[in-house]
This record gives sequence, structure tokens and C-alpha cells, in this order.
Amino acid sequence: MQDKPVALVTGANKGIGIQIAKDLAAHGFTVLVGSRNFKDGETAAKSIGADAHAVQLDVTDQDSIDAAATRIRNEFGRLDVLMNNAGISHAPKQSGQFAESAKSGLLTVAPLDDVRAVFETNVFGVIAVTQAMLPLLREAPAGRIVNTASSGGSLTLNSDPANPHRAMFGNYSVSKSAAHAVTLAFALALESTGIKVNAACPGFTSTALNNFAGTRTVEQGAREAVRLALIGADGPTGTFSDEDGPVPW
Repeated sequence: MQDKPVALVTGANKGIGIQIAKDLAAHGFTVLVGSRNFKDGETAAKSIGADAHAVQLDVTDQDSIDAAATRIRNEFGRLDVLMNNAGISHAPKQSGQFAESAKSGLLTVAPLDDVRAVFETNVFGVIAVTQAMLPLLREAPAGRIVNTASSGGSLTLNSDPANPHRAMFGNYSVSKSAAHAVTLAFALALESTGIKVNAACPGFTSTALNNFAGTRTVEQGAREAVRLALIGADGPTGTFSDEDGPVPW
């Protein structure tokens, strides 16, 4: 086992994911850049530096997930932090402006196959990757799991008639609501261990997820996830937060 702590970031070849990887490398981690396309992951890892390594990882493919877990154990011998960052906002075949994509994702019109595609990545992918990496995280001195969340999936905030996001509360938002519940479920199940599980909202960050309509930089969007990855033994578990503090479920 190597001495340096190891972090796996899914969906880390671009956007918030690669920024999280850069920040963790700067904090002394060996960073594993999870990417569906291995070459894209290699390019991203090279841009981060010698402490970054590409790992082929498609969160919707169990064989890919299992192979990644095996490689991490055999090659690195440990896993201290799991960042479940990979996510999609709509089915891959959809295109157009962010507002159009959001409108087509309303559950009154979204094709069920599109709903399934988003849930495969944003919900089932989080469960599958976390389950596969848990044996390594259980062996870590201080295992940490951070899931990329969204205030757009907050049931409390979207229940407020004054919230304009209500008009976009569709497929993506619902998948994030489910992912928040998944976060809490893992946190409760692991409460008696040293593993802490939390959800970090990056805010409306400019990435491919929203066709770069976001107003925040990736540097800003990565901050809360990185903070939660670095919390100590007295840090929280089962929380949902952004840079400004707790976000209501």
C-alpha cells in the first residue's frame, strides 16, 4: 500500500470533476481520474500532473466498475476518498439550449427511456460505484464519500411557490432528489463506521451539463466537494451543503 491517500473522482475528465481532481492533488492525494473514455482520462490526468492517473470507468457498466475496483486494489492498494461526480442532465441524444433541454425533461413529456438513462448515471451509477468501492473505503483510516448534489433537486426549495426553478423541476431534478436520498441511505448504513458520506452542491456552474449556461466557475463549483473530502473525524455525515452552508433536502 502506498503512503499517500488515494481519491477516485468519477466523471473527472472535464468540468467540475477535473477541478476536484486538481484540488485534491494539490492537497497531497494521488488522484484517479475516472472517465468513460480512457484516452480522455489520460489527457485530463496529464494536465493535472504526476499524481494523477486515468481509470476507465463507466458508471452505467458493472464490468467497468468492477474492473476499476480491481485495478485500484492491485495497483494502488487503497482508496480514501470516493467522489461520485459523474452525472448527465438529459439523455445523450437530446441537444439544444439549456432551457429547451429542461423543458423537454418535464415528467409530463419526458420519454421513459430518457428518464431511465438519466437515472442510470445519476442514481444507479452512484449506488453501483459506491458498493464496488466500499471494501477499499472500509479499510481506509478515514474513508470519505462525497456525492455531487444539486439544490435543483431540493424538495423543500422547490415546494416554495416563489422559487422560479419549479418550472424546470423535471427528469434531472428528480434524479438528483433520488441521489440525495441515496446519499442519506449510505450515510445511515455506514454511521457506525469511520466512513462519512455527504452531498455537495456546486451551484449553477458553467459546464457541459447545462450547455455552459452556468454562472459559476468550476473552481467555485469544486470547493464544497473538496472541503467535505478533507473533513476530519469530527466532521459531519449525512449532510447536504454548499459553500454557504446547509441546503434543505
